[in-house]
Amino acid sequence: MSGIDDSPVSPVPMEEEFAELVERHRRELQVHCYRMLGSLEESEDLVQETFLRAWRRRETFQGRSTFRAWLYRIATNACLDFLDRHPRRPRRHAPGSNTAAPPPVDISWLQPYPDHLLEPPAPGDTEPDALVEAKETVELAFLIAIQHLPPRQRAVLILRDVLGWPAGETAELLDVSVASVKSALQRARPAMKEHLPQRRLEWAPAADPTQEERALLQRYMDAHEQADDTAIAELLREDVRLTMPPHPMWFAGRASIMAFTKQVFDPASPYHHGDWRCVPTRANGQPASAAYVRRPGEPEFRAQVLDVLRIEAGKIAEIIAFEPRLFPAFGLPLTLPAAL
Repeated sequence: MSGIDDSPVSPVPMEEEFAELVERHRRELQVHCYRMLGSLEESEDLVQETFLRAWRRRETFQGRSTFRAWLYRIATNACLDFLDRHPRRPRRHAPGSNTAAPPPVDISWLQPYPDHLLEPPAPGDTEPDALVEAKETVELAFLIAIQHLPPRQRAVLILRDVLGWPAGETAELLDVSVASVKSALQRARPAMKEHLPQRRLEWAPAADPTQEERALLQRYMDAHEQADDTAIAELLREDVRLTMPPHPMWFAGRASIMAFTKQVFDPASPYHHGDWRCVPTRANGQPASAAYVRRPGEPEFRAQVLDVLRIEAGKIAEIIAFEPRLFPAFGLPLTLPAAL
């Protein structure tokens, strides 16, 4: 698949054409920025920055490449500039007192991506390549792994292996030699695999949720609403892991997670949250549960956590629990009435 389409676009779009042209590419550019940055909110900001830069530099578009390729160049360099100004590297969590397992990597800036933003805004509004690209490699395990790469290696891997851009166009976009692109890719690929789950070394376009995944997610939500820790334990793999970016808490292993869960469900525990209500959703091509809590004496359920599940062989292999402030991005309210 080539990353550069050959649809003709006249040089220097007129002002009245510009907004329509850039909006056509908003969603795929946001996914591109999200892969580069790992943050939904930052990707939204960088798309806006891309459009501002494109408008200011519109006279530089000469039609030698497509308008889409020109926007990708601006977006990629906007992300690289951002990462130059805000350098950050993954770090290991502090060792846990609840488990002997090695601490997982802490990507404190990681945020989930709503699946509905991976769909084209309307039939025919997005080029065929863009639709395919928007559904690839957005799983959280991929996002975590790619954040370990230096920014320019990250850009090369995304452009070459995810978007399918030829080496020559990638070199032109990044203003480097083809040899530099090939060298960066040779370093990026093995480094990337070091940080992927062992069962996920190959990546393919995200598929629609299976019936098994939907059923497992429903059981997970039902167990929370019924405060049934035994039912939750049956859904977890023995080596399951739970992280909570940006918070430092983490748990490794079913026994460790269940010890914490029992306290959350126990009304006598200081960690007791209250009554739960869950709403199914999708994030990063993965099943997710948007959980609300009604604390004792309160009249409504309040957004509590977004659990994104990685499922392998019919069991939950990983839970990444995110803050509730991103619920609106998923089309979810921050509160639910006590009675439905």
